[in-house]
Amino acid sequence: MKWEILFDIDKLNKELKELEAQTLDSKFWDDIKQSNLILKEITRIKQKIENYNKIRNELIELIEFNELMLEENNCNYADNNEIVESTMNIEKKIEKLEIKTLLSGKYDINNAIITIHPGAGGTEAQDWAEMLYRMYSRWAQKQNYSIKELDYLEGEEAGLKSVTFEVLGENAYGYLKGEMGVHRLVRISPFDSGGRRHTSFASLEVLPEISEDIDLYINPDDIKMDVYRASGAGGQHINKTSSAVRLTHIPTGIVVACQTERSQIQNRENAMKMLKSKLLDLKEREHKETIDELKGVQREIAWGSQIRSYVFCPYTMVKDHRTNFEVGNVQSVMDGNIDEFIESYLKENKQKQ
Repeated sequence: MKWEILFDIDKLNKELKELEAQTLDSKFWDDIKQSNLILKEITRIKQKIENYNKIRNELIELIEFNELMLEENNCNYADNNEIVESTMNIEKKIEKLEIKTLLSGKYDINNAIITIHPGAGGTEAQDWAEMLYRMYSRWAQKQNYSIKELDYLEGEEAGLKSVTFEVLGENAYGYLKGEMGVHRLVRISPFDSGGRRHTSFASLEVLPEISEDIDLYINPDDIKMDVYRASGAGGQHINKTSSAVRLTHIPTGIVVACQTERSQIQNRENAMKMLKSKLLDLKEREHKETIDELKGVQREIAWGSQIRSYVFCPYTMVKDHRTNFEVGNVQSVMDGNIDEFIESYLKENKQKQ
């Protein structure tokens, strides 16, 4: 089958054989950390092969059933419906598997850390930032991913001033990396008594969570830590003790904060995780070998250079300006149905490589 080449099954089987051969080495368990990484990779490759074989077998059975019905000339209405329905189901599974083949980046398999900041515009922009937070939370739920809130600052009247959260699940970063950038909203503002149309902006930063196997040294003397009380109007976003943590990496000026855990130790651990992700991203973008060489954050996101527009008025449309993919059902998108945008970006990006 041609799609055997697309999914590179021969390569996967070869990789699996090589990794399994390493586990037979007498010194395999000398480095526990490396051993666990190899076993994890073996499990991941086996899952890929298993998914492929399952779909392949379903397709073969469908073809054989279809040929049998044609030979016997005994294909009734129910059989026709079954064949059509089965064909559509397999087609969806193949498309989903095909998208996964596009996730070949170094950190695509990792969890994703997302930060949303509203642009200028006060309450209107802050409300838009919260709408995006809801959209990505809904999307994560549909993927059976979980959300872990790391830092949240409520808006003065509505919405939020900033939020950082982690999307936990295999390939979360691979799927969400293309969402990084400026998102633009056009609507009749619910905060404008005159019912005028407003344009608002919010920026997304998307970084991979840095796993323990990635070696990244940060000099403790380069980190300044501040503790403070968690802010917010109440509920889960407030704490009566100084458990919130803010870390500043002095050489680069990068600042991260975490306040959603009750324990200062847990907040510091989460903040360090965020800091490592930001520094690794900066390190790789500047092609530096050590953190000490970093000179500062390069700001790539600029207001007005939006990657996507969400229009509620005078018509409804969501359009990605990089791929030109668009849909008319803006409410469905805001409910988390953004798979088509994610897939179109991955396909477009793959073609450019």
